[in-house]
Amino acid sequence: MLKLFNTLSKKIEDFNPLTSEQVGLYTCGPTVYDFMHIGNLRTFLFSDTLYRVLSANGYKVKFIQNITDIDDKIIKKAKEENIPLSEITNKYTKFYFEDLKKLNITPADVYPKATEHVGKMAKYIEKLVEKGLAYVEEDGSVYFDISKFEDYGKLSGVEGRTLKTGTRILSRAARELRSSDEYNKDNIQDFALWKAVEADEKVGYDSPWGRGRPGWHIECSVMSQEYLGDTFDIHAGGVDLIFPHHENEIAQSEGYTGKKFVNFFLHGEHILVNGAKMSKSLKNFYTLKDLEKKGSDPMAYRYLVLTAHYRDKLNFTWESLQAASNALNKLREEIRGWPNVILNANKGSQDLDSSPLWGPSAQNDNYYQRFLDVLNNDLNTPQALAVLHEMISSNSPISNKAKSLLEMDKVLGLKLDEYLGKKLEIPERVKKLVEEREDARKQGNFEKSDELRKKIIELGFEIKDTPKGPKIT
Repeated sequence: MLKLFNTLSKKIEDFNPLTSEQVGLYTCGPTVYDFMHIGNLRTFLFSDTLYRVLSANGYKVKFIQNITDIDDKIIKKAKEENIPLSEITNKYTKFYFEDLKKLNITPADVYPKATEHVGKMAKYIEKLVEKGLAYVEEDGSVYFDISKFEDYGKLSGVEGRTLKTGTRILSRAARELRSSDEYNKDNIQDFALWKAVEADEKVGYDSPWGRGRPGWHIECSVMSQEYLGDTFDIHAGGVDLIFPHHENEIAQSEGYTGKKFVNFFLHGEHILVNGAKMSKSLKNFYTLKDLEKKGSDPMAYRYLVLTAHYRDKLNFTWESLQAASNALNKLREEIRGWPNVILNANKGSQDLDSSPLWGPSAQNDNYYQRFLDVLNNDLNTPQALAVLHEMISSNSPISNKAKSLLEMDKVLGLKLDEYLGKKLEIPERVKKLVEEREDARKQGNFEKSDELRKKIIELGFEIKDTPKGPKIT
């Protein structure tokens, strides 16, 4: 039985889907104005693990992830660079999908874009105004009145309160804060559903209240409910979205439909870098490209993320990434030595090698079931990796281990099928670079040795220095 920690109830609950046909899963996607940092990517890896565990339990999943392609930060960047909004969003959407592919993250069924749903957002807001849950300011901006939604705060624990409204009695700073999409629990406030724009503003849409654009929070309510219905199973995202984003989504969605919005909210924790919050000012802000420039395989970052529970903070260091890379490479090398196998849906694993390692069929140690059991306990990936390594080191027949390994990797997503039973083929160019590096090391020219090592890594190979000489993996 799959059990998940529900942020709504603050406890682990049995997961029971709304229908037997499929599970509806919505994950808040990227705001496409820059490269995704490794913290963003951890959230998307957590969501991918959730998707894979649901699938492993036999559920058919309808997976939706939005693309926020209109937002304060995007508009600001477009103005600074004096280029069209779409030039920025198209560029970084492309980079985002490249990162997903490198990390072997399962694509969503639909990636709805905010700009393609503005008309539906306006109609959604109109109904909230008609129901008395939202009000229109003199400038044409529309705000949700949190005092009219009794359950405001049920996700995050904040207490809603009646605020003075009306731009005429608010200072400019207060108006800017109230229009901001992102604020903290010290600034509980009515939030913007529709933002009026100046007549000369390039980015804007017509609406019943004049020219403007939607606020951030309304986007996810409209797009999630369009594809998954008024009520759906799971809404996932990072812990930074609990307040105000997901709290506001609940208020406007349940206010609109009069029904429960989502049964389970799941949130992944932050990533720290050397024990500190990631920040450009601290120069500890990293993207996947930064990791690759250091010679790291993206799969090593995926492995590192799996070593921590999604609800625990993960402290990223270059040393921890290297340790993850070493563990992954050791795993790959181990299974390279196994005879090759294929999986047949009807017959199970088939021996393609007459090696005596296969031997007679032995009792299945049921490692896969143990693996699934720990994952079904709120996605416990560290314990799942421990079961995987225990299985690999066990005396079970390799045929059994190979079959279980491939099934496990459908959840872990480490692309282990690319290494199972496949001897490493080293190109002559790489062999020559290894020889040159070894000569440089013997001569004490470690600067040249490091340069050659980087070239070897760029070609997709790792090199380890052992007492018996360099080993290529």
